[in-house]
Amino acid sequence: MLDYTLTEYMAGILDILTQMNPWWRGGVVEAGIPREKYLSRIMDYLKTGEIVAVNGVRRSGKTTLLYLIIRRLITDEGIAPRRILFVNFDEPGLATLEDPLGQILDVYRKDVCSDEEVYLVFDEVQVIAGWERHLKSLHDRKTYRLIISGSSSSLLEGNLSTLLSGRYLSVPVFPLDFREYLGFNNLDVSPDPVSLSGDRYRILTMLRDYLRDGGFPRVVLEKSEALRQEYLKAYYDSIVYRDIILAHQVRNVRTLKDLLYYLFSNLANLFTYRNLQALFKIDFATLKEFIGYAADARILFEVPYFSYSLKARARNPRKIYCIDNGLRNAVSFRFSEDEGRLAENLVFVELMMRGYEPYYWAGQNEVDFVIRNPDNSLTAINVTYTDAPDMREAKGLQEFSEKFPTVKECILLTKDLEKTDNGIRCVPLWKWLLAGE
Repeated sequence: MLDYTLTEYMAGILDILTQMNPWWRGGVVEAGIPREKYLSRIMDYLKTGEIVAVNGVRRSGKTTLLYLIIRRLITDEGIAPRRILFVNFDEPGLATLEDPLGQILDVYRKDVCSDEEVYLVFDEVQVIAGWERHLKSLHDRKTYRLIISGSSSSLLEGNLSTLLSGRYLSVPVFPLDFREYLGFNNLDVSPDPVSLSGDRYRILTMLRDYLRDGGFPRVVLEKSEALRQEYLKAYYDSIVYRDIILAHQVRNVRTLKDLLYYLFSNLANLFTYRNLQALFKIDFATLKEFIGYAADARILFEVPYFSYSLKARARNPRKIYCIDNGLRNAVSFRFSEDEGRLAENLVFVELMMRGYEPYYWAGQNEVDFVIRNPDNSLTAINVTYTDAPDMREAKGLQEFSEKFPTVKECILLTKDLEKTDNGIRCVPLWKWLLAGE
């Protein structure tokens, strides 16, 4: 009776895996629109033999990227379909397994493929207890090519960094950038100046939509405005519940939600922990934990004051930004009056995509973003979504460049104004986004 029950149990696992891996039976690998900047990097990293860790906010398109990689492995690299195992650990049918990774691999090796070199693609792997040690063991065998994904920044911190230092390569995934957004809307932008000029008004119209709706792939493809809003609200609720409340066992849920709503509503504004403590009547440790949980879920980000002094950074207020304008507008919808803040948030996310860690600076005037270049020089950026910039925008950049002699460039991002004046380069936001500078 025990053997029979065990056989049925293992057959149940095989049924789940067979549904997840239709290519084993000659089925088509369902995938969406290719995002080449991620796909090419993942394929290159796979060739190194190291673990490829794909990380990003929930619904940013990670699972679709994994399917696209599987399709390329089969069609372009000639990998036999059964040598590729895909597992989504969010699947409820796997939740009851005592040793999910071990039992799944036992079934796979016994009933599907016993070849030496196979590809293991694990989606949302962080939900499995002790997954880091399992991966270290698999990596050490040198017979597996491993791709993992997760919706929490902790995927690349803690035990994974400790156990596999130097043995994994990270691919951070974001919602669509502006060029991808245009492509998803059937506009492939040419670098040719004449073609770019001809598409200018269409690009400006799409930029306004992008500022409002953001870049979550499924939302961008949805034609109904009402459904776009429903998707975004559902995304927000899912992230808060699954990646914050459940993941960290939050008890004071009401205060957490109120805090998140406040921060989303005050996008691009300064804040201090002291003021938030007084406003929400919570202790410093809890407040810091809650904001840290939101950062871990990749939805909110703190930007510190720029200074070479750590003490100066610590004692100055911080600014708050979010991963996606559409998500923010679904939480606190005030698009028309907040267009400038949304443009600033868009620049922040783009800077993150380009690999920078932005700061802000304030003297008599302000600088929205300060970034360090690879040669340790500085670039100062102000954002004004208008073609008639306030003089304070230019004064802030000038003041900063006078204070810090290592400033390489001062950029003022505008709606469509393009000129250079007193060392400040005015660049239309849409051109800057497409340039990928």
